[in-house]
Amino acid sequence: MMGNNGQLPEILTRSPVRTVYGAGSLADLGKLAHAEGARRVLLITDPGLEAAGHPLKAQESLEAAGVNVHVFDEVEENPTTRHVRAGVAFAREVNPDWLVAVGGGSSMDCAKGINLVLTNGGEIADYWGIDKPSEPMLPFIAVPTTAGTGSEAQSFALITDEHTHQKMACGDRRLPQNGGLRPRVAILDPKLTRTQPPAVAAAAGIDAVAHAVETAATTKRNKISRSFSTEAWRLLDAAFETAMRDPDNDEARSGMLLGAHLAGAAIEHSMLGAAHACANPLTAKFGIVHGVAVGIMLPHVVRYNASSGDNPYADIEASADRLAERIETFLEAGDHPRSLAAVDVPAESLPALAELAADQWTATFNPVPVGAPELLDIYRRALE
Repeated sequence: MMGNNGQLPEILTRSPVRTVYGAGSLADLGKLAHAEGARRVLLITDPGLEAAGHPLKAQESLEAAGVNVHVFDEVEENPTTRHVRAGVAFAREVNPDWLVAVGGGSSMDCAKGINLVLTNGGEIADYWGIDKPSEPMLPFIAVPTTAGTGSEAQSFALITDEHTHQKMACGDRRLPQNGGLRPRVAILDPKLTRTQPPAVAAAAGIDAVAHAVETAATTKRNKISRSFSTEAWRLLDAAFETAMRDPDNDEARSGMLLGAHLAGAAIEHSMLGAAHACANPLTAKFGIVHGVAVGIMLPHVVRYNASSGDNPYADIEASADRLAERIETFLEAGDHPRSLAAVDVPAESLPALAELAADQWTATFNPVPVGAPELLDIYRRALE
């Protein structure tokens, strides 16, 4: 459960994903993969990361351990059915026995989408929903290079339909050892997050914060998820501002990466809420980066959910108003847009956005029931 110098919280013993944590732990990739039985790996990444050198280091580590490597580097932000289709075609040519994803949530989600179709056939849309694959997936190692999505701890892939722009959540709850979609191993190396551009680090960090906050409040939260959410919030709250101000601060970057991972694990037990339901249509219709979209919406959702006087976020903050103010402090530290008007979302688009948000799966788990009228109210609060 530990890397060269990383100490993991006890709660991670409840996760079926083997977590290797510590600065420099990417160097252990080849040894870990070979010991697990990998001999022919499909390495999935994106061209931007290749400039940072992380995929090459992963490839070198694998090859030094005697593992054959084939690189698919055509992943883009918010992977679509087109990216999955291209990855599956490439994978069928090289016939891998393991997958390795090096990158942010996009690389990891695309890897999961490729895995679903490669092993079970059909198209990725066939797996929109939960527990639809019947065949076991290939074992998978995830190496996040951003502190954000926590996809390396999750059993869902988010893939966008290239024509409708609908985000499809494709999940498989089987344990990774039983052929499920979650990675068998997650390597958390804080050194890899050093190369994040400031805007990427800020958007990814706010996404992680949103995961910790929303999982703490959903209708599905339970004792396990609350432990993950609380520890994730503690780490992210302590690290966020320092990580934005001083990207070379090793302690802050480590806290962000581990906090994002724990928040991702919390999603497995709790799901998300209205902030994500509102964010997805903003990305689909206006191309707003997911972390930016969810950051704009989150303080307004927190205040809305506590407006009746109850505080569903009590596990992480005794006052919902203080929690919303703290999130706004993070937005300021990350130089985030603070309103929908700031990202050129017109007021006349809000009713249509609210209808789309009401159809999002995550809206059904919000602690206060929401439909299109309530979501429209939240969008209007976020407009200016």
